[in-house]
Amino acid sequence: MNGLFQSLAQAGRYLLDMGLGDIIDILLVAALVYLILSLIRTTRSYKVFQGIMMILIALWLSGELQLHTVNFILRKAVELGLLAVVILFQPELRRLLERLGTGTIKSIFSPDSENSMESCISQTIQACKDLSLSKTGALIIFERSNRLAEQVRSGTIVDAETTAELLKNIFFVKAPLHDGAVIMRDGRIHAAGCVLPLTDNTNLSKDLGMRHRAGLGMSENSDALVIIVSEETGSISVALNGLLKRHLNEEMLTRLLRTELMQEEKEDDKLSFIDRIRTLAKGKNDDGKEI
Repeated sequence: MNGLFQSLAQAGRYLLDMGLGDIIDILLVAALVYLILSLIRTTRSYKVFQGIMMILIALWLSGELQLHTVNFILRKAVELGLLAVVILFQPELRRLLERLGTGTIKSIFSPDSENSMESCISQTIQACKDLSLSKTGALIIFERSNRLAEQVRSGTIVDAETTAELLKNIFFVKAPLHDGAVIMRDGRIHAAGCVLPLTDNTNLSKDLGMRHRAGLGMSENSDALVIIVSEETGSISVALNGLLKRHLNEEMLTRLLRTELMQEEKEDDKLSFIDRIRTLAKGKNDDGKEI
């Protein structure tokens, strides 16, 4: 306990002796660490980064516990692993250098998630239009605050930039992943061929197939936004918060995606999903009754 008080007293004296240069030094290091983490947190390299941190923690613990053999092995592994780290994180390091060289201060410390989501939405809408015309079934999940780890594990990791052509290729009838769902994460195609839970709602229309029931079930179990393209009719539907809106045209789909995923509307225009459906459907639901 005395050691703890001594450490706190020493830290207090250090804080009192800090100058402007020390503060700037700490802020720059913190900003650099934040920037690196923001670049890798949404990629598979994040798992590698976690593994590296575990090795460093084990190295520190082996030194504190005087496990000399384990400490020696870990130190050699860290020394040899520096080159491997540069190779593993080469894409992230390249993006970091590109943003430092070409971006403004704001763009350096602000990930371009808005531009990425804007492109993702436009490419998804284009893909849905083409899939609807060809009557190709599709199930696209936009992950939001609830991480869909279980569903991702049931599919195949893609981690690719969202393009209409890639989405159409995934849902092509003879493609190996066309029967499952595509999960979007942070504006990218994260996984494909994913299995979704079916809805427990027994009052659905009999003309709704497995895709609609799976999409509705996903919206009931998470805050995800789900787009369904019917294989039989080519109609486009959206499921959100356990509600299903069918027969959407391009304008309605665009407005719904931008509102839910980009949060662009003003506070006084931010309506609930039910209110938006009421507006879009002019006060009628799919059965012709008031909502």
